[in-house]
Amino acid sequence: MCMRYLSVCICLLLNMSSGIAGDWTQWRGPNHNNVAATGQTVPAEWSESTNIVWKASVPGRGHASPTVVGNSVFLCTAVEATQAQSVIAYDRTNGRQLWATDISKGGFPPIHPKNTHGSSTIASDGKFIFATFSHHEKVEAVALSLAGKIIWRKDIGGFRPEAYEYGYAASPTIHKDALIVSGDSDTVAWVKAVKLSNGELIWEQQRPKFLNWSSPIVANIGGRDQLLLSGLHMIASYDPATGKPLWKTECLTMATCGTCVWEGDLIFASGGYPDPETVAVKADGSGVVWSNQVKCYEQSMVVHKGYLYAFSDAGIVHCWEAKTGREMWKHRLQGPVSSSPLIVGNTIFATNEAGTTWAFEANPQKYVEVAKNQLGTSGFASLTAVDGMLFIRTSSGDGSDRKESLYCIGKK
Repeated sequence: MCMRYLSVCICLLLNMSSGIAGDWTQWRGPNHNNVAATGQTVPAEWSESTNIVWKASVPGRGHASPTVVGNSVFLCTAVEATQAQSVIAYDRTNGRQLWATDISKGGFPPIHPKNTHGSSTIASDGKFIFATFSHHEKVEAVALSLAGKIIWRKDIGGFRPEAYEYGYAASPTIHKDALIVSGDSDTVAWVKAVKLSNGELIWEQQRPKFLNWSSPIVANIGGRDQLLLSGLHMIASYDPATGKPLWKTECLTMATCGTCVWEGDLIFASGGYPDPETVAVKADGSGVVWSNQVKCYEQSMVVHKGYLYAFSDAGIVHCWEAKTGREMWKHRLQGPVSSSPLIVGNTIFATNEAGTTWAFEANPQKYVEVAKNQLGTSGFASLTAVDGMLFIRTSSGDGSDRKESLYCIGKK
């Protein structure tokens, strides 16, 4: 009996550990590359009446992707009528709203019609959640408990685009005990790290003053941790512990919105303004390996077993050999595109701005479609996957009739 009890306890602990490892704790997920944790499968097909575990109403607007920690799903959102920015939590099992905490009111800057005032995805260390919002010509970071209590809040830096007032979009990332936040604009540009515990500044680096909306991400590549940022006519690498610049490779265009991806000793990024370009650079900063003129402006790309996949602005899926840039195939779907593709197992999920999601094989030989799905009429937030469930933020309607929703897709 004692041995049986011990075995049950061990199984429970293992299940708890695997659940924690599978949490989607920040932008780009547990592996920082929009690839779901291994060993899970999710439904490839869904509709309003098929494979919907639950649907929840989301007030306001936001492009922040769902962050999943334990039994909670967290979102940033903003209500333009009252100029209120908030963090909302939902019960992962049934979609019930657990709490909503207002962070800021007023001071909304002008933004691009496709952007929102709640576009940054929440990051978490498993104990607290961390959100960033732009208002009153600055970027503010806030730490909350998992129950929604504000622990600390700090003004991280100024943010005042002038030439094109398109708003803020970068998501924060976590490295060890630091929250790393960036703010690129044509009047002030920086990347900074603050302590998770109290928001105190750890380090800061100034960046060239150009318009850019890419998010920082930490990759273990080239034998060390590197903080990667694309845009401003380069891909730049910093030491995430100290902020010290490691290298920069001149490439790309001025403005990128997507986040760097990597495999082996190569880093990949794409940009869209003023010129379209997709590039691969060496992880030690020694130069550009290959490039082409495909435009992935808003969205990031994904890498799978030696091949780079992209869903371009024009609505075309591309597959390239990662090491050489050789085109394996391309297949026209439908654009425009702002959401980033997600890989679960051997399946890629790609969503366009109309809320259509295609599921197709991560197959370098040819495009093999698995399913085509529709939820709502708008899709800007990227999908996330945890423990066999997909979480999708979408909306229906326009103007005053627009309603935003959060869906949980899974086998009932």
